[in-house]
Amino acid sequence: MKDISTSATTENGGGKMTFVLVHGAWQAPYAWEMVKENLLKAGFRVSVIQLPGHGQDSTDHKTLHMESYVKYVSNSITAIREKVILVGHSMAGMIISGVAEQIPDLIDKLVYIAAYVPVDGQSAYALSLLDQQSLLGASLLVSEDQSEFDLIKEDIVNIFCQDGSDHVQQLILENYGPEPAAPFSDPVALSNERFGKVTKYYIQTLKDHGIGNDLQKEMIAAAAITNVYALNSGHSPALSMPEKVSDILKKIGEENPEQHRS
Repeated sequence: MKDISTSATTENGGGKMTFVLVHGAWQAPYAWEMVKENLLKAGFRVSVIQLPGHGQDSTDHKTLHMESYVKYVSNSITAIREKVILVGHSMAGMIISGVAEQIPDLIDKLVYIAAYVPVDGQSAYALSLLDQQSLLGASLLVSEDQSEFDLIKEDIVNIFCQDGSDHVQQLILENYGPEPAAPFSDPVALSNERFGKVTKYYIQTLKDHGIGNDLQKEMIAAAAITNVYALNSGHSPALSMPEKVSDILKKIGEENPEQHRS
């Protein structure tokens, strides 16, 4: 596993708050590149997490669990030594929820983008079973030893970014890799005293083929999130409409968290 200073280097855009961006399943830090540049130009500091077993990190997928991700991101934020705005896309909604439970006093705000939002004891797999709109299940391929999840190649673009440009869709295919399986089944323990006290935002994706919008609305309601934005995008708006995602994040970054407590 790469050292935190290599995989989660904080870039300084100015004196504003730090955004910590966590990519989702089957993706890697590349997915945040355009949003990162926009936030830096706006004066925010940005740390892009590379999850173990993703991108350039070669951690054995058989060794990874949800706890591995939560610990890794928590350690990365602790190393920053200040409160951050923690953003998670897709499966990373599980991760940032677990991180908020571990280090709530270091999280200024949680931002979910087309992401799973669990309740106490829930797993990503359990949430996926509630999704009647996602195309993921029909495309899922399980490795012989059951340690990895793959997807039918012809379905990848339609699931992740059917609304992206040709360049973006090619990026997704070039950076695609099998996903560690175990974290999907691992439940996340959450409490009202820790996770519950962190201000939360959600960015809905109205044309999502990865996590259906009906499930997104159900999770928003279950978590009592009232700070909600919506984008007319597929599952990866940071790639298909990075300017709009950046504008929302910049607005969130300027808000006083005391104004919102959901």
